[in-house]
Amino acid sequence: MEIWINPACSKCRSALHLLDEEGASYTVRRYLEDVPSEGEIREVLGRLGLEPWDIVRMGEAGAKEAGLKDWPRDEASRDRWIAELARQPKLIQRPIITAEDGSAVVARTPEAVREAMARTA
Repeated sequence: MEIWINPACSKCRSALHLLDEEGASYTVRRYLEDVPSEGEIREVLGRLGLEPWDIVRMGEAGAKEAGLKDWPRDEASRDRWIAELARQPKLIQRPIITAEDGSAVVARTPEAVREAMARTA
């Protein structure tokens, strides 16, 4: 199990705390420092069952500066969204946990963290 985190994020710290409390085995990826490639973002999106626009933090300054709210949300624009997430990883929703069963969850709640742990057991 891997968890993509921003250490400054309270949701990420809460997820890590819960994983530790439960004795889960996991690897931390500080995705702002170890930026995921476009291929890795595509893989995680597939595991999440989501589109790139579904995991964008639209409130971030970078999203506003890029005008993302006005970008088309269709198959033809998918690669453009993924490229922007790779260029500006701060826009990626966090934390994301990839489970050993091949799935992933955006783990913003304790329930989502527990769901990821259950998929790894």
